[in-house]
Amino acid sequence: MGMNPLSSPLLSDFYQFTMLQSYLEQDMQETAVFELFIRKLPPGRNFMVAAGLEQALDYLENLKFSSAELDWLATRFHPSLIDYFEQFRFSGDVHAMPEGTLFFPNEPILRITAPLPQAQLIESRIINLLHFETLIASKAARSVLIAPDKLLVDFGMRRAHGAEAALLAARASYLAGFTGTATVLAGAFYDIPLFGTMAHSYIQAHADETTAFAHFAHSNPDNVVLLIDTYDTEAAARKVVTLAPKLTADQINIKGVRLDSGDLTAHAYNVRQILDQGGLQSTTIFASGNLDEYRLQTLLSAKAPIDGFGIGTALDISSDAPAFDCAYKLQEYAGKPRRKRSEGKATWPGRKQVYRYYTSQGEMSHDIVALAENDPYEGQPLLERVMLAGNRTHPKIPLHDIRQQTLAGYTHLPKVMTALETAFAYPVTISTALQDLAKQLDAEMMTHL
Repeated sequence: MGMNPLSSPLLSDFYQFTMLQSYLEQDMQETAVFELFIRKLPPGRNFMVAAGLEQALDYLENLKFSSAELDWLATRFHPSLIDYFEQFRFSGDVHAMPEGTLFFPNEPILRITAPLPQAQLIESRIINLLHFETLIASKAARSVLIAPDKLLVDFGMRRAHGAEAALLAARASYLAGFTGTATVLAGAFYDIPLFGTMAHSYIQAHADETTAFAHFAHSNPDNVVLLIDTYDTEAAARKVVTLAPKLTADQINIKGVRLDSGDLTAHAYNVRQILDQGGLQSTTIFASGNLDEYRLQTLLSAKAPIDGFGIGTALDISSDAPAFDCAYKLQEYAGKPRRKRSEGKATWPGRKQVYRYYTSQGEMSHDIVALAENDPYEGQPLLERVMLAGNRTHPKIPLHDIRQQTLAGYTHLPKVMTALETAFAYPVTISTALQDLAKQLDAEMMTHL
């Protein structure tokens, strides 16, 4: 149809288009303010990591309808809507928390200020992008905090929920502090460091393990990491020791070995002893195979001599929390604050700012959610303007720099919040002025019922 599926404005929900047609017919095009937030933390989580803003801004900057898309829409909607879409460009403002910011429920991480039809149309894709990367970054952060000094590699592409999910999971996990990824396109696209070894099929395709190891080493002399659990892990480790002098003669060093099955703690202890006794003290041990942050904690508690981990499925699908309760809600229209009062899903009205406070030791102590205007606080404001009238206000930030900012942010977490279990609910207070505004709107609403 002449459409790029991942950048098409048709990558949306049908009701966005039905609402837009009505908005235009009723000339409802005044300024609207929408905010994106997450209602609650999943069990066991202490915080979330904001991610996906870069992709959201790219989407907004490049949002337009192709002739093929307009032709398709013309078979379903009124010509006035097609005329509107012919000239469509996003011309609004965006305020957001920088990627890598640690945040909590009911704190807006993104605010859109734009004509109502524009702000409405972008809802589905904006949620789609920010929710997914935030989901994966928040999952990855847990492994980074449990194993801060270990090599951590995203191994999850093959079981990710689609191509874009695999690519963005590599980006989000690196942003959160992972060392790199096995997904090659992420290396080409985002300049994320690439890591990889070999599959069991490579070993099986050879007549014996030693020949397989030798062939791989000569083909990849700068990345000799050998998979040793295809048959007998400890026997393979001894073969590595026997092969090492021959490779050294060819100026090839064995960088590491990889374990992918069985009792990783026991195998790691045995393999470490075999390698050390064979003079390969600098050869590292890398482990993979159904790992997540909980298994990492178990391995580290057992002091398993493992230098790095490949984490796949559990990371790329965020297995323990496969979705956040994420919402994008109207908070102001035509200069008047708006409030949703649905049972269990009520919102705080008006455009907001989040202020963060720290202890004298530099630890995060509490946040205050306040109105963005005429409700001043002295804490650190977390939302920044990143787009004005449809144009970015700052150059793109290199992903490596975002990663460093995220890692620096972890140092401000209270120690108890770096654990895998919920220690306490981080204090997030709603300002008095914001509470009063909600009460005022509720009272006004009651007069109309």
